[in-house]
Amino acid sequence: MPQVIELVEHAPATGHVLPDAVGRALAAARVVGASPDPYTPGRWLLRAGSKVGAVSVDVLGGGSGPVTVRITPKVPIARLFFLLGYSLDPKGGWRDDGQVDVGEHREVLPALAHAVERQIDRALRQGLLQGYRATEESALVVRGRIREADQIRRRFGATLPVEVAYDEFTTDIAENRILRAAVDRLLHLPGVPREVRRRLLHQRVRLASTTPLVPGRPLPAWRPSRLNTRYQPALHLARAVLAGSSPEHAPGGLRIDGFLFNMNRLFEDFVTVALREALRGSNLTGALQDSHHLDEAHAIRMKPDFVLYRPGGTPIAVADAKYKAEKRDGYPDADLYQMLAYCTALGLPEGHLVYAKGNEPHAAHRVRHAGIVLHQHALDLHQDPARLLADIAALSQQMGSYLPV
Repeated sequence: MPQVIELVEHAPATGHVLPDAVGRALAAARVVGASPDPYTPGRWLLRAGSKVGAVSVDVLGGGSGPVTVRITPKVPIARLFFLLGYSLDPKGGWRDDGQVDVGEHREVLPALAHAVERQIDRALRQGLLQGYRATEESALVVRGRIREADQIRRRFGATLPVEVAYDEFTTDIAENRILRAAVDRLLHLPGVPREVRRRLLHQRVRLASTTPLVPGRPLPAWRPSRLNTRYQPALHLARAVLAGSSPEHAPGGLRIDGFLFNMNRLFEDFVTVALREALRGSNLTGALQDSHHLDEAHAIRMKPDFVLYRPGGTPIAVADAKYKAEKRDGYPDADLYQMLAYCTALGLPEGHLVYAKGNEPHAAHRVRHAGIVLHQHALDLHQDPARLLADIAALSQQMGSYLPV
């Protein structure tokens, strides 16, 4: 009988009876915090961190069946998908209704599978998108251009077959291949509801003419255009599926398979993209994950989440997003030291740390003998999307209000 363990993001550790191999695998893969209970043999203490979703761990040939760990986020599912949708495509259709379509699902993976299937269905209602794909092959007739170097190297002077290259108008293009890969991936994940799985199988049939992607290889490139507008929401979600789920074969005959959202990364992406969008139309420019150096010898690299520049390239503000479990006595001091380093290296009088709302309200600290002010902002993720974006817009105005001479 498969064992299912339900955890909540950042909740206190709970005890579970597990095979030692499964407990070690969960700890090694950093799915959850896992440690053996020192007082009860065979019992493991599990604590979810900032990853949410579902993972199945199976001891191949062990006979005990897979162990599935489901981790529920603290924020509502609809809000999580708003953060995801906005960070992937701030100008897309998800902004109008405030969330990605997640149906009635209350867990991450079922909601994700539902959202992906609905977006793919909308994308394919007018039929599969077609486009030109560069093709190279050996043929008995000349089509396109002859690849002379390959003809000489492979055919040794023979006239047939001919090595040719041409652009083929086909449905087997990057957009359709990515959608098929996301459907295939979801069909293999644990915890996808039966009705959603049935609809995914229908989409799989519609995409059957496309070539499967090779697992582990980079996704084929596609560019947003007027022709693929109806595909873009589905493609953004498909990318999230393929980036967050990957099967792993662990040592000792273990298999780990599932899908996890990293809430740290999701929150960081949302805050930085929302800041950039709030400043759009001004003469200021926001750079995400901008590379700088702390020291004069350029030996110590640093990458603030967001740096704001005025025309000419002078930095005027810096921000870092921190989605983490707050301490009972407030924000972590290490974040202040990191922001102080950013401000010092960039020559800025102020720095901004943005947290998912915890125990503390907004705080500001003036550093002794430096005059640098370090702000700590609390962003309440339980607010509706309009309020969230309004808070980000207010922060962007505060960041842009200081213009150095």
